[in-house]
Amino acid sequence: MGKANKQKIELAEVVEMVYLIQTLKDIADNKYFTLMNEKDTFKRFVESFSEYFRLMNLTESKHLLVSNSNQTVGLVVVTVEGSFLSGFNNKIIKRAIDEKENHEDFKFIAIGEKAQDRLKDYGEKVKNFSRMDEVGLYETAVGVKEYLIDEIMNDRMGKVMVFYSWPKSFEVQKIRATKLLPCDELLSKHDANVNIIENVIRESEPDEIIGYLSNLWITNRLYEIFVDTTISSAAAQASLLEDSVNRMKKEKAKTALKFSKAKKMDIDKGLRETFSARMMVSK
Repeated sequence: MGKANKQKIELAEVVEMVYLIQTLKDIADNKYFTLMNEKDTFKRFVESFSEYFRLMNLTESKHLLVSNSNQTVGLVVVTVEGSFLSGFNNKIIKRAIDEKENHEDFKFIAIGEKAQDRLKDYGEKVKNFSRMDEVGLYETAVGVKEYLIDEIMNDRMGKVMVFYSWPKSFEVQKIRATKLLPCDELLSKHDANVNIIENVIRESEPDEIIGYLSNLWITNRLYEIFVDTTISSAAAQASLLEDSVNRMKKEKAKTALKFSKAKKMDIDKGLRETFSARMMVSK
């Protein structure tokens, strides 16, 4: 039963592959829904920041994190590690590369090894933050924040844009380009729908308050962006794995049919050989 044995081995390999891909898909599904539930914890934190920044609109203070004239733009490119995500990461990187054409002076801040590999040709115009999965999302957010603030406060950079993937739904992920710094829009945005406040008691200078709040807000915003991209990658990965599972299940059915046919053919061949042998003995 040589042919049947070959088909049996092939079938076993296909079954094992289906099981493996299904397991990876289940992990991606679980990662997506777990992170989506955790993301709800950001809401109250953002609301609190809105109240603080609302009060700062009553001041005429100027801060480099809120307003500056430096024309150099930092382009933060957020990518993630993982299997089946090359197309996912490439879309984010391409959006950032296209954006650089709109700026005379720019610098890439590559988050993740995928961005680092694609942007390495830009040499000194790239600052790398790799191994986000190992270092941690929050720890990476703090590191990137400290770098960006140092660049802006020392007048080496004026504006920061972040390119990432936003999980609109489990089925849809959108590539976004959002302005992170200066955060003047954050102040003006909360000025439109606020109650009238006549007196505000300040325990610190406005510049110090704005600097401190901006520092915290940037960390929170970067962390949220990193989480969004991780959620999107899990959804994209699950979708790709779902397609792979469906293809492998079809391949499994075909291989099982071939195995069944091969067994029948081997049995028929064995019977014919046995019959022929008996006829020869009889003669």
